Amino acid sequence: MKALVWQGVNELSVERVDDPQILNTHDAIVKVTRTVTCGSDLHLLGGYVPTMRSGDILGHEFMGEIVEVGPGVRKHKVGDRVVMCSFMSCGNCWYCKQGLTSLCDNSNPHPGFGEALWGQSTGGCFGYSQTTGGFAGSHAEYVRVPFADNTAFSIPEGVTDEQAVFVSDAVPTGWMGADLGGVKPGDTVAVWGAGGVGQMAARAAMLLGAERVIVIDRLPERLRQVEEVIGAETLDYSQAEILPELRELTGGRGPDVCIEAVGMEAHSRGPMNAYDQVKTPLRLQTDRPTAVRQAIMAARKGGSVFVLGVFGGVVDKFPLGAIMNKGLTLRSAQQHGHRYIPMLLERVQRGEIRTDHLATHTMPLDEAPKGYEMFKNKDDGCVRVAFRPGG
Repeated sequence: MKALVWQGVNELSVERVDDPQILNTHDAIVKVTRTVTCGSDLHLLGGYVPTMRSGDILGHEFMGEIVEVGPGVRKHKVGDRVVMCSFMSCGNCWYCKQGLTSLCDNSNPHPGFGEALWGQSTGGCFGYSQTTGGFAGSHAEYVRVPFADNTAFSIPEGVTDEQAVFVSDAVPTGWMGADLGGVKPGDTVAVWGAGGVGQMAARAAMLLGAERVIVIDRLPERLRQVEEVIGAETLDYSQAEILPELRELTGGRGPDVCIEAVGMEAHSRGPMNAYDQVKTPLRLQTDRPTAVRQAIMAARKGGSVFVLGVFGGVVDKFPLGAIMNKGLTLRSAQQHGHRYIPMLLERVQRGEIRTDHLATHTMPLDEAPKGYEMFKNKDDGCVRVAFRPGG
């Protein structure tokens, strides 16, 4: 089959690779019909995530049709149209039973990498380095889906492929940020980042009752989507000083909940951006926490900050004093999508959440390297690129 493989830093190619096989009784094989780029893939492309190997297949946000199931699969059958959570869940370990499914104890066959980096490992994730299990990703014609009864979700009638594919990752990740960030009716919420995850976090906050939602970015096409599709307010950080603006918009208090949806390669104005840009390539820090710093400084006293963007290692100039002295609640996680995806598919079906606008460009899998170049450089107003492995 064809697949998009990582060859090295900023080097991608479409190659012929072996078809996936059933390896465990709970596996399924899925024929991929839609798979999309994600901002966290750029961390892999740029070499910021360790343990990538030449030949690794990228992609973790996808949907498709089941073409084969192992004898232990009970909930799905051949022919089912399904969307996969990007993280895998065994459904039986302590973490899965607590709803902390991205921390599954049984889905990552390479826990030593995570233990060395973070003290303990995460669960397994499609196409995201050996640290999260070394699983083949979704930018391919077929994918092996472990723990298929828990990792794959049937798509309701009336939900299109273009809508369903983002319920794999962007929608549940954004919803988790608003939910676990503690958004309540009447809150003011600020979201850093107007990509797919940031837009879905903003929509989630609105559906959870937030009175005011403000999304921060610099790219006009993304800010326009926020205003026209999501219905939230926007701030362009290239044109405004964000902290004074947020203070002004909230009567001097600051947002009740701040959600960071950017991650380890954040940009900003001013000297701190230059500081981070110098230190990261030199590996004096591994990640750029610009948006996290702003979120912490902007949050009202006693408020909460939720970090949705992916971070891999260590950061510098972290405002721990602000967290302590302002009495902030700081939370973060890889997405626990299994607890949200069925509910979110129903909301998409009812029209409460719109996702199809995020795929501004659609291409066959053969053009995936070009698609990633466009996505990385934000060319032609690109927000996300959807690939069609079948043509």
